[in-house]
Amino acid sequence: MRAIGENIWIFDGKAVPFLTLPYSTRMTIVRLADQSLWVHSPIELNPDLKASVDALGTVKYLIAPNQLHHLFISQWQDAYPEAFTYGTEGVRHKRQDLTFNTILSAQVDYPWTDELDNVLFTGSRVMEECVFFHRSSETLIVTDLIENFSPKAFNVFQRFLAKLTGVLAPTGKMPLDWRLTFMTGKATARAHLKKILSWHPQTIVMAHGLIVTEDAETFLRRSFRWLL
Repeated sequence: MRAIGENIWIFDGKAVPFLTLPYSTRMTIVRLADQSLWVHSPIELNPDLKASVDALGTVKYLIAPNQLHHLFISQWQDAYPEAFTYGTEGVRHKRQDLTFNTILSAQVDYPWTDELDNVLFTGSRVMEECVFFHRSSETLIVTDLIENFSPKAFNVFQRFLAKLTGVLAPTGKMPLDWRLTFMTGKATARAHLKKILSWHPQTIVMAHGLIVTEDAETFLRRSFRWLL
């Protein structure tokens, strides 16, 4: 557990295999004004992690921000049956075995609106992601919209593959295969990016790779140069 600002923490979990690469996992937790916890992209739950989380407050919201970040939702639903689960339409369709209280969309007002902004990043034919901004800490929270893996996380072949797909730090970005699916939706995606840039984040937390704590806006513009 690592505090990255007041009332916001990141938790790193074990790596999971995906497309021949060991994908690190990271969860972000925000403690809201009512002392409840907003849990973004839950990682694998174990007794030690649960004790650390419970010491922060009461888990109230579980967030599955895109259709790839759902692996451990059921563990958290079992451990916190009173929590409300939110997910995109894509993850709801993919995981029909799970119960989602509300779908993350562009039109809904959420209980955390006073403290967190969000935008549904669309324009791709295959996937969308709900992106969040914690206003008080000026932190942008993403999952796969940006990946920024440390070169030390990979062997030689894996580093080559990561660099080829554009997800190697310090110049990480959206993976190439996902970028290619925006060919007919770039105007839509640019509108969402404009909204994200208007937040002026100072820190960028992604689920996979090194977080950005300096020159975050410069990093963000470079990461989305393919779109701008």
